[in-house]
Amino acid sequence: MKGRVLIVAGSDSGGGAGLQADIKTVTALGGFAATAVTALTAQNTVGVQEIHDVPASFVASQMRSVIDDIGADCIKTGMLHTREVIDTVADFRESRVSGVPFVVDPVMVAKDGTRLIQRDTGETLKARLIPGAALITPNVPEAVALTGLPISSFGEMERAAGRLLTLGPEAVLLKGGHLEGDVVRDIYVTERAMEIFDSPRIGTRHTHGTGCTLASAVAAGIARGLAVRDAVVRGREYLRAAIETAPGYGAGHGPLNHGHTVAPAAPELE
Repeated sequence: MKGRVLIVAGSDSGGGAGLQADIKTVTALGGFAATAVTALTAQNTVGVQEIHDVPASFVASQMRSVIDDIGADCIKTGMLHTREVIDTVADFRESRVSGVPFVVDPVMVAKDGTRLIQRDTGETLKARLIPGAALITPNVPEAVALTGLPISSFGEMERAAGRLLTLGPEAVLLKGGHLEGDVVRDIYVTERAMEIFDSPRIGTRHTHGTGCTLASAVAAGIARGLAVRDAVVRGREYLRAAIETAPGYGAGHGPLNHGHTVAPAAPELE
């Protein structure tokens, strides 16, 4: 049975983003989530109060422990706070899991503006982890940081998506939720095609963890046997349902309803 997702990311004590959102998402979509914790955060819906790094060697130990016994059908990365952790994950991919698809969510900044990646690590991410990824899922600020291009319009999003593809991933999902307007536009691009997904914007402040949730939803689909593009379509459907039914917790950017699932990820695969 496929469906195993190894999540390499940071912990969110508030439960709305990070590993906690990832585990709930993968589970809701019929997968099995295992984890390698890269950082601990003290955070809630109003902000990040503290970050505690996990040593890179222990990140490697967690990944090795999972792969040696349980295995993985897809690996999803989120918050990789230091160059050492990025290098460690990249080394592990090259030496142990080169055939397993990676979904790389280049997490850089929290909803409150707190940097979740050290300032000198962006180039390491571009050089070591993005090349060869099955999919990367940057939002607009992350795409600006990765490409150096300004993005304030849909046209500039398309240009940036093309530039991101030159960094070496097999596919890019550039998320447009940070742009103003009544329509949220995401752009999915591969070497063969570009596809635009438009959705009416949901007027809510309960959007904490949307990036983590979408990337994990896609990873769950890939792990269950969906093609990347199909996993993106279903992941966006799941995310929208989770936002629309958010429980309303917290005084800031509240969490989603990760328990509101959609159709199973894929036919049962042996």
